[in-house]
Amino acid sequence: MPLLLNKTSDQRIVHHGTWEQFKFIQKGFDGSPGVRLFYHDGTIEILMPGQYHEIFAHIIGYLVTTFLVEEGILFKPTGAMTQEKSGVVSAQADQSYCIGSAKPIPDLSIEVVFTSGSISKLERYKALGVPEVWFWEDGVLNLYHLRDGSYEKIERSQLPGLNNLNLDLLRRCILMAETDSGEAIRMFRREM
Repeated sequence: MPLLLNKTSDQRIVHHGTWEQFKFIQKGFDGSPGVRLFYHDGTIEILMPGQYHEIFAHIIGYLVTTFLVEEGILFKPTGAMTQEKSGVVSAQADQSYCIGSAKPIPDLSIEVVFTSGSISKLERYKALGVPEVWFWEDGVLNLYHLRDGSYEKIERSQLPGLNNLNLDLLRRCILMAETDSGEAIRMFRREM
C-alpha cells in the first residue's frame, strides 16, 4: 500500500548529524522541488511544506514585493535561496530579500511556521547574520531584528523603507488571502 501524505500539512523530519551528513542528504535532494533543508548545531531538518504553508508564503511574498515596488525601494527578491555558512549553518527561508543590492546573506528572511520552533529558528539566522527575520505563525506576524549579536522583538521593521510598512494592514490582508487572495491584494494596494 503506498504511503499517502497529507498535502495540506507540513511534513517534517528532524535528524541529528554532522555537517558532512547534511551535505550528503542535501545532494540527495538536488532537483527535488518543494523540499527545504536546514542544518544548525548538529540538527538536520527536512521540511516538505504543505498547501497552506505555501499559500501563506506566496501571499506574504507578493504583498511585501508589492510594497517595495510601490515605494520605489531598490531590492532583490531571493525567495527560498539557500543561505549558508559552510560547516556551521544552512537555511532556506520561505521568502527573503536583499534591500538596496544583492548580498550573499539577505537582509530579510520570512518564515511561515506551521510545525513549531519559530524562536529556535532564530538561532540559525543569528549564525548567518540575517539582520531581520519575520515569522508568520497562527495568524500573527512577529518581527525580530539582530542587534548586538542577538535578536530583539520589534514592532516595526528596522530595514530602510520597510519601516514605513503598515503591519496591521499586512496582517489583515494575509488573513484575508486565505479565502480571497485577489481581494486581499486589491485591498493592500488601495490602503497601503
